[in-house]
Amino acid sequence: MTDAKPYAAASERNREPILAVLREHFADRSRVLEIGSGTGQHAVHFGAHLPHLTWRTSDRRANHPGIRAWLTEAALPNVLPPLDLDVTGEWPDERYDAAFSANTLHIMAWAEVTAMFAGLDRVLAADATLAIYGPFHYGGRATSDSNARFDASLRKRAPHMGIRDAGDVDRLAAEAGLALVADVAMPANNRCRVWRRTLPDASR
Repeated sequence: MTDAKPYAAASERNREPILAVLREHFADRSRVLEIGSGTGQHAVHFGAHLPHLTWRTSDRRANHPGIRAWLTEAALPNVLPPLDLDVTGEWPDERYDAAFSANTLHIMAWAEVTAMFAGLDRVLAADATLAIYGPFHYGGRATSDSNARFDASLRKRAPHMGIRDAGDVDRLAAEAGLALVADVAMPANNRCRVWRRTLPDASR
């Protein structure tokens, strides 16, 4: 591990459970947009184990050097350099049949979460699959004491942060033509939730 490479212990801990979900739901996918690639650890791990996918990283520009450090070391032909993506700004003029994001919704403001789904509506293909990993509330309630404490710590850190309710996220997904197909329990009271889009080809 060089000093130039950022490292997130959580990414190492959760990568195998997430990979198991992606193996199933991204088996028939080809082009993935990862929103909020962070350190880049997930991208190189999933890219190495899912070589049939072209994995496009993205994040705000400040995180690009760390992502590039991981990508350079891994040298995977199917994992592409990061796009400069702020969900409230310009989105790529590209089409993807899958998208993935981990531990982002509770960091974003709700307006940014809404903007993310609006952006996905523009870049996802008619039959696309979306997978999001992280903590969720259900029916306005935390699923565990640890998630309740985590939510409180987030809101104390910054009022715009907080664990999102699954129902609220599902409504945004539905507006983009995405229907929930899987909600998988993960370690540390997290979930990996998967939506599938089925729109007429003429609509895209």
